[in-house]
Amino acid sequence: MHLRVLLEIGGVLGTLGSLSFYLIAACGLLDFFKHNRKSKIEFSFPPVSILKPLKGADPEMWESFRSHAEQDYKEFELLFGVSDPADPACEFVRKLQAAHPERRIRLLVCDRILGSNVKVSTLAQMAPNAAHDILLVNDSDIRVERNYLKRIMAALADPQVGLVTCLYRAEPANTLGSRLEAIGIASDFMPGVLSARFLEKGLHFGLGSTLAFRRADLAGIGGFESIVDYLADDYELGRRIAATGKRAELSDAVVTTFLPAYTLTEFWQHQLRWSRTIRDARRGGYFGLLFTFGLPWSLLTVIASGGAIWSWFIAAATYGVRLGLASATASQVLHDRHTASNIFLLPLRDLIAPFVWLAALLGNTIHWRGDDYYLKDGRLSKRS
Repeated sequence: MHLRVLLEIGGVLGTLGSLSFYLIAACGLLDFFKHNRKSKIEFSFPPVSILKPLKGADPEMWESFRSHAEQDYKEFELLFGVSDPADPACEFVRKLQAAHPERRIRLLVCDRILGSNVKVSTLAQMAPNAAHDILLVNDSDIRVERNYLKRIMAALADPQVGLVTCLYRAEPANTLGSRLEAIGIASDFMPGVLSARFLEKGLHFGLGSTLAFRRADLAGIGGFESIVDYLADDYELGRRIAATGKRAELSDAVVTTFLPAYTLTEFWQHQLRWSRTIRDARRGGYFGLLFTFGLPWSLLTVIASGGAIWSWFIAAATYGVRLGLASATASQVLHDRHTASNIFLLPLRDLIAPFVWLAALLGNTIHWRGDDYYLKDGRLSKRS
């Protein structure tokens, strides 16, 4: 068979696969709305220990910290952990302590290195210092609304729920790399999460934006120490708790993450790390990403068909669906005010995505927080 015909068939099949993914993602969105209309269990909100491992200063760090200290919640504590007492994030913690003397806010120096993932090593040293049996972990750059804790804890009310996580929207810096990252979170990553939840009849992993769980359930999977060498620690924590028979639940709360001013090189490195993380954590899902590249597949169809009118019609329809799904996710689920103004970057983001996918497939090195690591079967080892 002629190569051009093979490419045309491949393009059509890839395009149809992408349309199928967009349909599944739309079902995931609808399921998210349906689930969150269900009545909540009456719950006497228990005390919570919020654990925030830190390394370096993030964009908008002060406001993000303050949003946690100003929660409309009766009893909680904030524990911040650093591996280096000279870490610049310590200054923000001390400022928070001075601004909120009524809150129990502690800064812990966790200088033992228990494994390749320093963040999890810090968490393993923080957990024994937590005063409460409900633990909540989220990333240092996360900003939350005043009712965040109430909404997260309401989802944890059911004793069959072992972990609660939540979606997030991204606030980009004013660089092309940062804006491409943000549009990818809204248009690809979040729809992917909702698709996985829909197809798998529930969530079986966690997101670093929020991980809330009981101390007993953490102990049941071997504590933080059991995942101290894994890159996708949030994924592993959720997967392992779900494997005990308890559910991982997606809260209706949506939080905000603030992206650094990525250069294009930094954007590429972050996307590569993210893709290699997915490749090792969810191999089936990683190869399924081939059927999310609607624009590249439809353009291949146009080129292979010699610009036939029917191929242009398929390409236009495919990208119309793609834009509609991205816009609906951003506006209706994430309440993301930036996607609309950056939507013109979506074609560029979509054309870059297959190259990231291929590069991630062919290597095992990642660059993370200033260091290079070797990744194999989800585990990290530091490169000399």
